[in-house]
Amino acid sequence: MSRTETTPSPRKAAMITWMDSIAGKRDSWLRRNAYFHTEHQRYMQFLIPKGGRVLDLGCGTGHLLASLEPAYGVGVDFSGRMINIARENFPDLTFEIGDAEDPDIIGKLEGPFDVIVVSDTIGYFEDCERTLHNLHRLCTPDTRIVIAYFSRYWEPVLRLAELFGVKMRQPSLNWLSTSDIGNLLHLADFDIIKREWRQLVPRRIFGVGSLVNRFVGTLPGLRRLSLRNYLIARTAPQKVDTDLSVTILVPCRNERGNIESAITRMPHFADDMEILFVEGNSSDGTFEECERVRDTYAGHWNIKVVRQDGKGKGDAVRKGFDLARGEVLMILDADLTVPPEDLPKFYDALVAGKGEFVNGSRLVYPMERDAMRFLNWVANQIFSVLFTWLLNQRFTDTLCGTKVLRKRHYEQIVANRSYFGEFDPFGDFDLIFGATKMNLKVAEVPIRYASRTYGETQISRFAHGWLLIRMVVFAFFRLKAL
Repeated sequence: MSRTETTPSPRKAAMITWMDSIAGKRDSWLRRNAYFHTEHQRYMQFLIPKGGRVLDLGCGTGHLLASLEPAYGVGVDFSGRMINIARENFPDLTFEIGDAEDPDIIGKLEGPFDVIVVSDTIGYFEDCERTLHNLHRLCTPDTRIVIAYFSRYWEPVLRLAELFGVKMRQPSLNWLSTSDIGNLLHLADFDIIKREWRQLVPRRIFGVGSLVNRFVGTLPGLRRLSLRNYLIARTAPQKVDTDLSVTILVPCRNERGNIESAITRMPHFADDMEILFVEGNSSDGTFEECERVRDTYAGHWNIKVVRQDGKGKGDAVRKGFDLARGEVLMILDADLTVPPEDLPKFYDALVAGKGEFVNGSRLVYPMERDAMRFLNWVANQIFSVLFTWLLNQRFTDTLCGTKVLRKRHYEQIVANRSYFGEFDPFGDFDLIFGATKMNLKVAEVPIRYASRTYGETQISRFAHGWLLIRMVVFAFFRLKAL
């Protein structure tokens, strides 16, 4: 790292002078380009949950920070005049005069923060890597860095807009691509979670711009031509030394012949493990078998058995997770087509920080004969492509039943569940969409998918396939066509 400068460079001094000179006109420029700024604010509101601790570096007159509705919001800007206007506009928020590149300024802030916003400010930094690295002191493992910036493809257009008075003039900036910013984050020991591109048409144009941005501008390929680039990152993961307690949830309905195998094949991979059977009103004696197995293995395992009140796997997962006492929550389908022996891989990936939401994938390794019918396999391949695009993170197998996350992250998903509503009887997409909305890092663990040894599949293929298609459309409108 280079030595901290006590006085601003000529470039930085010129920027401060320029910012002070246009501070009084800033809000009028926001109104003049209201569509662009409103759409930017709306997408930032989508990325950042209300009610958190938010730091906005380069906050200007404070409108973006205020729109995020933080419980505790702090804005920092090197323009004293900008900060004075921000304080007048939003007296309930905290605004500080200072250079975000100054470690002393960063050190005086009352962190940690849930979210640190760097909206366009990265273009003004003298040393992006060092500045980003200094933010670690304000972060926890759950802190999210949200960077928004103009696409470098639009530089000639924006220069022309400044020339013709359509856009506010700016000094010489760092024109960085998403790859450039991603590399800087990597050098500063941050881990990128996802990228997104918005506003292919940054003007309303009698509603045409809005339609293009919602339904065309989000498509693969075309979206990279958009004006706005967004990157969400977290601090680089560190392995947790402390052994975490685990709850393994086993939803079961008409799986009597698999219950004991779920216990006898289960490896010990944590000091404190709870196995929770949630039984779904079976007709083959599954509930009674769960109770028998609980009593038989009481000396070796902490087993609990509850009966489901509602219907469907999604209801069983919610009931089980609400009752779970483990710090880590796991789902193991009672058909045992995902081997219990593979669960340590999921635990290790979570504890090592490889992912905050760990999803199984049955589509990497070859499968046992008849483990997945051909139509199911085709559907999974299609849905994996669609959801990778919709969620901006890799998903090769959205329908694999084994999913693992920390309970605190699940509680965040529950707190924000109203955004999607009650839409998913499986439980898979409730968790996947929720994890993505909360900007959790996704990791996939390949497993060898096995054939059933008892019972029949609980899936009505065509009825559920149609429901999944509806869910893709639903996800498009809730995640892309905003």
